[in-house]
Amino acid sequence: MNPYAASQLPPATELGHRLRVATYNIHKGVRGVGPRKRLEIHNLGLGIEALDADLVFLQEVRLYHAREAQRFDRTWFGWPDEGQAEFLAPEGYAVAYRTNAVTRHGEHGNALLSRWPLGDIGHHDISDHRFEQRGLLHVPVQWHGALVHAVVAHLGLIHASRVRQVQRLAEFIEATVPRDALLIVAGDFNDWGERLDEPMRAIGLARALGPRQRPTFPSRVPVFALDRIYTRALSCRFTHVPRGTAWARMSDHLPLVAEFDLA
Repeated sequence: MNPYAASQLPPATELGHRLRVATYNIHKGVRGVGPRKRLEIHNLGLGIEALDADLVFLQEVRLYHAREAQRFDRTWFGWPDEGQAEFLAPEGYAVAYRTNAVTRHGEHGNALLSRWPLGDIGHHDISDHRFEQRGLLHVPVQWHGALVHAVVAHLGLIHASRVRQVQRLAEFIEATVPRDALLIVAGDFNDWGERLDEPMRAIGLARALGPRQRPTFPSRVPVFALDRIYTRALSCRFTHVPRGTAWARMSDHLPLVAEFDLA
């Protein structure tokens, strides 16, 4: 039995009745600093499988990183040979990945894992300044005859930047996504002050909220609800954040899970 399944997450509903969505910032698959840095990508694979989501929106995912690959090459499990998105995908899932940021030793970006067929993969740069490279990953998903437009987002650390990035998101949606289409925008919004819900509502996106907010950061003692799922033409049935020691050690964020019906 997958030990990460013991997280009080309700079992997935009967196939086709609801769409289960998860968003997760995986912190590039490693935790810690210096000699205490550890590789968590193998544990993350177990955790993502336990979420049992139809769509998994991932941020801070690596395709490659030469220094980290060398550092962990001789560890018991080792650095994956393939990109992290492909490595983390449960069996049978389709994978979409695009790079947001290129660094000295590698890169990282956003990914979508889907148990449903994917359409053409798109990427849109929303970087607000040269110190933060940010992007949107856009993928249409075929879900029981309906086309769901999935957008993976990771917004900036400065509030003014995030506001401008929401404006660019609005322009991207207007230009790319039909107005009557099902739409999910999920990811790490870095919205410490809870000020983005109104700008997102203004562009027709409602935040998935349960009976209360679901803090996801920091993972050991979560206080801030930085990880969000916003939708159009979908009705949220519940939200959940898995808790526990295993989840707290894998990333500095916890995953957010939600289930939706057609509105």
